[in-house]
Amino acid sequence: MKKWIAVMIALVLTLTCAAALAEDEGLANVLAKGKLVMGFDEAYPPMGFVSETGEHVGFDIDLAKEVCKRLGVELVLQPISWDAKELELSGGNIDCIWSGLTITPERAEQMLFSMPYLANEQILVVLSDSGIASAADLAGKTLGTQAGSSSVDVLEANPELKDSLGEVVLSDDFVAALMDLKLGGIDVLLIDSVVGNYYISQQDDPAAFTVLPEVLEAEEYGIAFRKGEQTLADAVNAQLIAIWEDGTLDAIRANWFANDITIVSKYADEYRK
Repeated sequence: MKKWIAVMIALVLTLTCAAALAEDEGLANVLAKGKLVMGFDEAYPPMGFVSETGEHVGFDIDLAKEVCKRLGVELVLQPISWDAKELELSGGNIDCIWSGLTITPERAEQMLFSMPYLANEQILVVLSDSGIASAADLAGKTLGTQAGSSSVDVLEANPELKDSLGEVVLSDDFVAALMDLKLGGIDVLLIDSVVGNYYISQQDDPAAFTVLPEVLEAEEYGIAFRKGEQTLADAVNAQLIAIWEDGTLDAIRANWFANDITIVSKYADEYRK
């Protein structure tokens, strides 16, 4: 009797797993239509942005192009409102969110993440002549950041800093927030180090900006897919690992970052199928 029950349980589990796999058509759908629609923030340099010639360029875009080439599908770039990214994905308007997206427990409840592929930090940037030397000098000051970004979550997780501020201003994107800092509309900017450091490096006078010594949080970027589309996530992970192993990832990285902040090597064994 016990043996019969064990056999039935095994059969049910097998059928359940088979049904789950059958329902996962993420990769099959992408291959069938021959394209991957990538949702991204087009004002997020150097991950994805509009160049002076009007083209969409960036690290994430170059990496996605390489992954799609190896998968044998066309990459379709779809700019999205960052504040509505989850709705764009769940509504089927895009196949993934690939745009310097920080992996957080809250987001992982709504979306399926790829392996982490890039390291990031949350930093505070001020104008060098502001007289602000550390977070201790921010009492009563106006802080800006991007709406819908992980920076907002980090600020909420640091109530002592938030409560000391005079005002918090949320911009549609980090580029607008950076311009607001440059023009004096805000006193300090909470931003991803990837974007902040790149922006500063592109200025005529990089010394006009100072990154405060405090790092509020270390983060990792991932690519988000719809829940249940594990086959698509696995296929992208496999290509990320292959791109790292043959040196292509470092070649792409070198076009955008002086230092190697990619972390595929750190997670390759864990995600290798």
